[in-house]
Amino acid sequence: MRKPAEPLREINLLFVCLGNSCRSQMAEALTRRLGEGKVRAWSAGSRPLGYILPETAEILAEKEISIDGQWSKGLKDVPVGEMDYVISMGCEVSCPVPVGFKGRVIEWNIPDPYGHDLDFFRSVRDLVEQHVRSLLEGALASDKLNLKQ
Repeated sequence: MRKPAEPLREINLLFVCLGNSCRSQMAEALTRRLGEGKVRAWSAGSRPLGYILPETAEILAEKEISIDGQWSKGLKDVPVGEMDYVISMGCEVSCPVPVGFKGRVIEWNIPDPYGHDLDFFRSVRDLVEQHVRSLLEGALASDKLNLKQ
């Protein structure tokens, strides 16, 4: 007799950047959209700014992606030890993982759009989206995620 299939557990992804106001917020929102129901996306900053830049919300809204419910937060505000993946958005970011961390740490080299114009924000958004799609399609393929288009 066959056992009933176990329900799939959502995979926890944490995106970390400096201020948690641009790149990691983009990654969180894009991951929520593309991996809806399959992953749980989080974001944090090593030195959080305390708010999300309006440019971040604007360029995501262009793709009909909302950041409602997201806020700028620090590493102490998220359960880092429970993450399956911790993704550092750029080389100036450090994310100390707890002793015994069993997840995977991934380094991306995404430029920081802070202080740049909307076209630069858009180019960063598109780069983040490419990386998120690649992560969800490749690194997490073993979990058989079906992504939204």
